[in-house]
Amino acid sequence: MEKNDKKIKILIVDDDENICQLLGLYLDRDGFTAEFCHDGNTALSKLSSSVYDGVVLDVMMPGPDGFEVLSELRKFSEVPVIMLSARGESIDRISGLNRGADDYITKPFEPQELIARIRAVLRRSKPAEEIKNVTLFNLNVNLTEFIVTLNGEKVDMPPKEIELLYMLAKTPMHVFTRDELLNAIWGQGYSGDSRTVDVHVKRVREKLGDNPHWQLTTVWGVGYKIEVK
Repeated sequence: MEKNDKKIKILIVDDDENICQLLGLYLDRDGFTAEFCHDGNTALSKLSSSVYDGVVLDVMMPGPDGFEVLSELRKFSEVPVIMLSARGESIDRISGLNRGADDYITKPFEPQELIARIRAVLRRSKPAEEIKNVTLFNLNVNLTEFIVTLNGEKVDMPPKEIELLYMLAKTPMHVFTRDELLNAIWGQGYSGDSRTVDVHVKRVREKLGDNPHWQLTTVWGVGYKIEVK
């Protein structure tokens, strides 16, 4: 990894703190940034409020187990996931892969092998990112084809509204300032009224209506975010 590259952030979910510390050392040495948690509920909280490039997820842990966490995660994120388990039975591997895991590795394992597998799933995930398609529960925003669907039904939106919605939906819970949205969508050379962001957000809200899973929220004095309920 080049020194100028943005560090890739990996969430390690395992109730064995020794494994977390060991993986943290290897990930840091290889230029990654690692965060840790030790139970299923904390994992879901972190995953719904922060953006990660990849997740290493243990199967057996307190609270919801790894399979349950993965099932919930796939309702709002396609982040690459590698499952960890002390059990090597094929039925466990099949269950993890069927629920949306990108890879599965059994304990004990060599940290170097896990790092290699992390790099592999990250490489495989890049083509999906280039398609520019994001799914958040019952909302799908395809920026490649400029199509928005809600509950499987197409929602008519002009390109700027779709770009705005895509940017917010791609990183739920992240607060974007008005200037960040303006620069990213209208360009840094835009000389019009900055309140155009507010107008577009209002129109998007009106077209999407209330949603049981998420909402487009105003963070007063800061900007906007899509909040997962």
